[in-house]
Amino acid sequence: MSTTTAAPETEKKEEEVKGGELLFCGTTAWDSIGRRKGLPEANLVLPTRLRPLVGVDICYVASGCASCHCVALDVDGRCYTWGRNDKGQLGHGDQIQRDRPTVVSALASYKIVKAGSGRAHMVVVTEDGLSLSFGWNKHGQLGTGSVKNEIELYPVRCLVSEVKNVACGADFTYNTKDSSVRLAYEAQPRPKAIGSLAGQTIVKVACGSNHTVAVDSQGYVYTLGHREQKDEFSPRRLDVFTKHNLVPPGAVVSAGSVNCACTAGGGQMYMWGKIKNTGDDWMYPKPLMDLSGWNIRCMDSGSMHHFVGADSSCISWGHAQSGELGYGPNQQKSSAIPKKVDILEGMHVISVACGFAHSLVVVDRTNVADQLDQLDIYDGKAAGEGVEEPDTKPPPPKKTNKKAGAKAPQTSNKRKKSKESSDSEDSEQESIDEDEDESDEEANGFAEKKSRRGGKAAGRGRGRGRPPAAAKEGGAVAAPAKRGRGRPKKA
Repeated sequence: MSTTTAAPETEKKEEEVKGGELLFCGTTAWDSIGRRKGLPEANLVLPTRLRPLVGVDICYVASGCASCHCVALDVDGRCYTWGRNDKGQLGHGDQIQRDRPTVVSALASYKIVKAGSGRAHMVVVTEDGLSLSFGWNKHGQLGTGSVKNEIELYPVRCLVSEVKNVACGADFTYNTKDSSVRLAYEAQPRPKAIGSLAGQTIVKVACGSNHTVAVDSQGYVYTLGHREQKDEFSPRRLDVFTKHNLVPPGAVVSAGSVNCACTAGGGQMYMWGKIKNTGDDWMYPKPLMDLSGWNIRCMDSGSMHHFVGADSSCISWGHAQSGELGYGPNQQKSSAIPKKVDILEGMHVISVACGFAHSLVVVDRTNVADQLDQLDIYDGKAAGEGVEEPDTKPPPPKKTNKKAGAKAPQTSNKRKKSKESSDSEDSEQESIDEDEDESDEEANGFAEKKSRRGGKAAGRGRGRGRPPAAAKEGGAVAAPAKRGRGRPKKA
């Protein structure tokens, strides 16, 4: 299920959206991520330009901590998707994997401004506040009112309008009964207001695999992190962010698979949950001192790695095996503390997104043309069509319910409804879940073994450029003056 938020009416109108160059790092073996060991040749260990998007003004990118696919939006509202597509989560009307960013032609009549990505589904928001979704709907996560185990290959209308933003968890089901034997879950196919947040205006929201963090207009934060390890089935206010430490409306909020982060007063970043592979979990929000003094503009978290855009630097850290931290072929794969991505030093980061073993970064092209020219360009494998619209025009998004809002054009239904198909999907998803669980256990339990998702990446550089000489010194980047040791240093 996707979670939507409405911004306050008094909020100032955003400045004109500015786009930049999209860079990608991590694995491109979309069919094997989380399922089996991929080839090192599929790992892009340095930030790399993608051929179909070279020179395209990308203003927004999204993926998810459980997502093996990506979405990018340009300044004109075009929506590009690529990656795994076994459940139709790319919205192209088929289940063909795409290595190259491809325009979702069924959304050509809309200007898409926001997007969210789950394990096998995607939700987009139009300039007019409509929300559309596509992909797997076994748990009702498409928000169409249906909970049938079906696949929507084309965008369909969600039963909610006047949408400002969207965030997706992995599958998002809700607990309804607790017993000593088992937990029973009931899907929620229709978007439903959260009673405990009635009267609150939510301005920020982020989703992990199975949890959500939200910030209201008064600066209060609702999520887990209450100094105890138990499931929370109703939003609960964090006492750390009250009184003199409220979260401003423009705060950066992020959620990884098993952690949360946000910036509070003075721009200080706080994190909580499972932060590292070793050591105790952070049971309540604690300041991340390694990033003290930085002007943090954007952040996102993947399965167990994080990316931050701050000042004129890009910073990453976490557990990685497929090059998703972007350090390069001769550098460390993982980092327990924030470390600058040296090859991007001096660049202004506009947007970041982290997925399952991959990362997306959008940088301003101003005054960095020479640096961008040093980066490799990845072509990817052809999938029968490029970013151009296909000759056969697909049906527009269908109207799923009279209560959906504004009128939607009539469309044909591209669903798989047969019992045989449903059974095979259940079997396949169970296999995927088992593989992903094994992968998570590896990520959470060791630092020496090779990852199931990428194997060894050292010595397999993709770009003509290499990290500057300073990068060869290794270790964490120094902190700003008078801030202590072990923190990233401002450029």
